Amino acid sequence: MKEASDKIAEVLQRSICLLAVLPLTACVTSRIEDSRQGVTGIAEGEGIVIMAKSYHLGNETESKFIRCVGDAIGRGSSGLRVIPNQQFVDALFPWFEPRTAPADTKGLPVLMARPGVQQAIKSQGVRYVIWLDGATDRVAGGGSLSCAAGPGGGGCFGFAWWQNDANYEASVWDLTGLEDAGTVSADFSGTSFLPAIVIPIPLFARTQAKACKGLSDQLKLFIVDDEA
Repeated sequence: MKEASDKIAEVLQRSICLLAVLPLTACVTSRIEDSRQGVTGIAEGEGIVIMAKSYHLGNETESKFIRCVGDAIGRGSSGLRVIPNQQFVDALFPWFEPRTAPADTKGLPVLMARPGVQQAIKSQGVRYVIWLDGATDRVAGGGSLSCAAGPGGGGCFGFAWWQNDANYEASVWDLTGLEDAGTVSADFSGTSFLPAIVIPIPLFARTQAKACKGLSDQLKLFIVDDEA
């Protein structure tokens, strides 16, 4: 009888704990801003290319994030034409390699004056170069989780959480006007949870994916600039 009572008490305790964690959901806060330096717009046949701005070891903007932004900008009925990064770099070799790319728009007139550069850019149909800088980092976390197995089965118990911050900035260069059109920045902070009552239940914030969508949507609006 005592064994049955203990079993019922254990089930009730687990049920109460489960009800306590069910209301938890991963949360993300966001801030997207843009700073315009000039008038933008894009014509039929013109496109953009997305480049990584950070080249020093260990901090190059994630290629996965660049692909995500490129795919998002090119998707849908309002999508823009996105020229593949490597295709553009190869066509302009060696002028957009990490060590030779212009540091800012002040170097664009000199670059455009080099033999074949202007023709290569025109043949690629590139109107804007978007330089992406930033990263997604885990900035905090806590809790504990333990798992065990025995003759009667196994399970995990505990609670863990972690916070990821995704901070990215996109600088938009207009190759037609040889000027800095402005910047778009996205700051996203997401907290994920991992409650475990026998079975871990991950609740992911997906901070980087949401930063990708937010930055991409704002970049499209920034470049098209219907109100200009």
